[in-house]
Amino acid sequence: MEILRLATAGSVDDGKSTLIGRLLFDTKTIFEDQLASVEATSVQMGTEYTNLALLTDGLRAEREQGITIDVAYRYFATPNRKFIIADTPGHIQYTRNMVTGASTADVAIILLDARKGVLEQSRRHAFLASLLGIPHLVLAVNKMDLVDYDQLVFERLKDEFRSFAAKLDIGDLTFIPVSALHGDNIVSRSTNTPWYEGTSLLHHLEEVHIASDRNLIDARFPVQYVIRPQSTEFHDYRGYAGTVAGGVFKPGDDVVVLPSGLTTTIASIDTADGPVDEAFNPMSVTIRLSDELDVSRGDMICRPANQPRVTQDIDAMIAWMADTSALREGAMYSIKHTTRTARAKVRDVKYRLDINTLHRDETASGLTTNEIGRVTLRTTAPLFVDEYRRNRTTGSFILVDEDTNATVGAGMVLGEAQQV
Repeated sequence: MEILRLATAGSVDDGKSTLIGRLLFDTKTIFEDQLASVEATSVQMGTEYTNLALLTDGLRAEREQGITIDVAYRYFATPNRKFIIADTPGHIQYTRNMVTGASTADVAIILLDARKGVLEQSRRHAFLASLLGIPHLVLAVNKMDLVDYDQLVFERLKDEFRSFAAKLDIGDLTFIPVSALHGDNIVSRSTNTPWYEGTSLLHHLEEVHIASDRNLIDARFPVQYVIRPQSTEFHDYRGYAGTVAGGVFKPGDDVVVLPSGLTTTIASIDTADGPVDEAFNPMSVTIRLSDELDVSRGDMICRPANQPRVTQDIDAMIAWMADTSALREGAMYSIKHTTRTARAKVRDVKYRLDINTLHRDETASGLTTNEIGRVTLRTTAPLFVDEYRRNRTTGSFILVDEDTNATVGAGMVLGEAQQV
């Protein structure tokens, strides 16, 4: 069964956690003891209704403050599809958490409070969804019950958001009026919005086409682990394990191994369930080659006529996540790209981006917490990269502080920086 990964986003108190709680409740994918616990906690908090947001806001601080701090992952399924939900924070202080939760999403649901309209964080998260290359975006205008299900309110917010989204790279944009608290247009169509001619949110999530979003053209296989069984029965087995990052691999295919440039063919492709005739993203497989080549972790297997760019000069957009340090020109970091690790020096900060106005501040010389900017890097070893808009796996990387080993930045490759 196909898996859909989705992330929620939006401003504080727009109802993201309640929306997910409603999806879990209405699809009957929560246990009775979970519901009983939520009901008891709701009574303790003095609410007049069962607070479904508590199904995702699991941290004590989240429940006390009524906000989402950490990324909460929840799972549910319908007869048509399996779902992995990332409930991401709305507060500006936790924008980096939103980047983390949405980085692998197929669909992003941005919630608006019908009373408040398009806020700064709404625009910020729409831009981040565009920057992260999320193929499908849903704008859910929530709390329609508090504006008497007024169609004019919905249409006004729809027009306002669409004019902003026109500046972004968003391929598929859908608008749905909902009430997460009462379940309007969440799992089934609501009689309170007879003027709305679209589908419910769940029906849209079940039907949205995601198979064509994956890159099945550029064959990419970063080697994660070399398998050499020690038993005498399999002493001649040598395979290369990893996750297919793009394209399709089949036994008999001609391949090249980077960085050596040596060519061979694929002898077989194995999985935990046995051999397969083909492998594609996001399958985890072991590839056996026809020739005994020197292949190790961090190498990449691809097709001879379709190779990633091998470069030490990277031009990228970087979202800065560190609280205690800022990105500065000349600073050194550890860079992790697919299964390959090197050191990287910040050559130049081209500009810092104002997410609200999309203005480029070309006088900036660094980035601080939650800021995003265009940066050029020089790495100590070549990386095998594609542009992020073409391949979200081979086009992304993280920067790690060498002193603390903390992840301080997330990057998206734009192209190859000019060498100096």
